[in-house]
Amino acid sequence: MITKRIIPCLDVRDGRVVKGVNFEGLREVDSPVGLAKYYSSCGADELVFYDITASSDGRKLFTEILRETASGVFIPLTVGGGINTTEDFERVLSCGADKVSVNTGAIKDPSLLERAAKLYGDQCVVLSVDVKRVDGVFRVFAKGGRENTGLEAIEWIKRGVGSGAGEVVVNSIDTDGVKRGFDIEMLKKVCEAVKVPVIASGGAGSIEDFINLFKSVPGVDAGLAASVFHFGEIEINKLKEEMRKNGISARLGG
Repeated sequence: MITKRIIPCLDVRDGRVVKGVNFEGLREVDSPVGLAKYYSSCGADELVFYDITASSDGRKLFTEILRETASGVFIPLTVGGGINTTEDFERVLSCGADKVSVNTGAIKDPSLLERAAKLYGDQCVVLSVDVKRVDGVFRVFAKGGRENTGLEAIEWIKRGVGSGAGEVVVNSIDTDGVKRGFDIEMLKKVCEAVKVPVIASGGAGSIEDFINLFKSVPGVDAGLAASVFHFGEIEINKLKEEMRKNGISARLGG
């Protein structure tokens, strides 16, 4: 049985972790350095660090705060935000990241995924996709959920995986921060479309939401969340104990 991963997400703006609802109304939470160390020690399987305004601000990801964050964690670290070139991959990996997440950069230049996979291996290349329903169609949004690209999400994800992405993070804008459960309908379609690991993001509000995710969509490899972990609403080890009680394989211990 494949062990399911639990992944806290650090959405970082101006060097601080923030969280909002439906990608809006951001409020400050804590230092990414302190939170990363905490999660590394309390049972998280991996950690995601997003510089959430790098793309919309048209700048490169902050490397100083990333380097300090990476030095304090002993679990795999995925980093994204402002990744537009293979040089950005190199810079982020040299700061201590294990994987690099690409979103807007891949939309602007789809060949980036293939070039990065050839240089660093597809295990380092993560395609992050922000998806929202528009007139009943799953559409890809760019620049932190601010811009509708017009791309149909499932086809875009298939194309990205075909180009070399070794993992996909699917962020549902419709359920982000609402805490009423993951977007099961969308995740089922993604898992049917690709054979690489799929990480579900957006909507976790309780332990039961994670149980429902892994039971309803067995093909999902991991559940990613932010505020429920940041504000102590869900303790990761308690979540994993409940997963195991429900027949879902999880790594226990911090």
